[in-house]
Amino acid sequence: MNNYLKLALLASAITLGSVGAQAHRQWLLPSATVLSGTDAWVTVDGAVSNDLFYFEHFPLELDGLSVLAPDGKAAAVQNQAKGRYRSTFDVKLDQPGTYKMMVLNQGVFANYKLDGQNKRWRGKAEQVATEIPANATDVKISETQGRIEIFVTSGKPSSDTFKPTGIGLEMVPVTHPNNLMAGEKATFRMVLDGQPAAGLPIEIVPGGIRYRDKLNDFKATTDESGTFTVTWPGPGMYWMNASIEDSKSKIKDAKRRAAYTTTVEVLPQ
Repeated sequence: MNNYLKLALLASAITLGSVGAQAHRQWLLPSATVLSGTDAWVTVDGAVSNDLFYFEHFPLELDGLSVLAPDGKAAAVQNQAKGRYRSTFDVKLDQPGTYKMMVLNQGVFANYKLDGQNKRWRGKAEQVATEIPANATDVKISETQGRIEIFVTSGKPSSDTFKPTGIGLEMVPVTHPNNLMAGEKATFRMVLDGQPAAGLPIEIVPGGIRYRDKLNDFKATTDESGTFTVTWPGPGMYWMNASIEDSKSKIKDAKRRAAYTTTVEVLPQ
């Protein structure tokens, strides 16, 4: 595969949250999802790969990384590093409750013509008015709102970190994401800009793709309240993804692509 094709596939995965059988998937993977004790730490790996959860393509960019502690305040990220195939960071869980760790990818892409020449631009939404020339023609603008997140609990689970920000596509757990059991049903709710995301397809893929012949993915669809349910077929780590394209960007005449990805652990009964 040449470098141009590799870059094209990566861009497609980042922008659209692609979920095909051979798609490059973005993910975060914690060393543990439930911990106890007064000196608990978690190490998180991040990558973009074909095989979940195997490092073989690109490290996940962590420019938009943040961690929300159980009390709603930002928690410190330590030992952040970027390797050839993966990125990694540590978080000390110095509070009891559930942490939300997330990587946000928000930006604007534009294609236009200026004096007969094709131009491309990438930046932030607030820069569009000043960065794209007023005499530009054939302007096409797309806004990306991507969110990759995981939940990790120290001691007793909490739910304060579940509150949505109201920006883009988000998951609001009904069943606690650190209390998932094989064979049991779990319920989640998807919201778009804080409102129920109805009719949204969800793709769910169990890890370990590298060691089986079939993807073994399955799908769910949100109802009118944005809610969907999953009955876990077995224990392990699962990747869940949803994406949507609409015209609700705050930028005039722009398309908006919103994507959400999470990794959850399902334990045996």
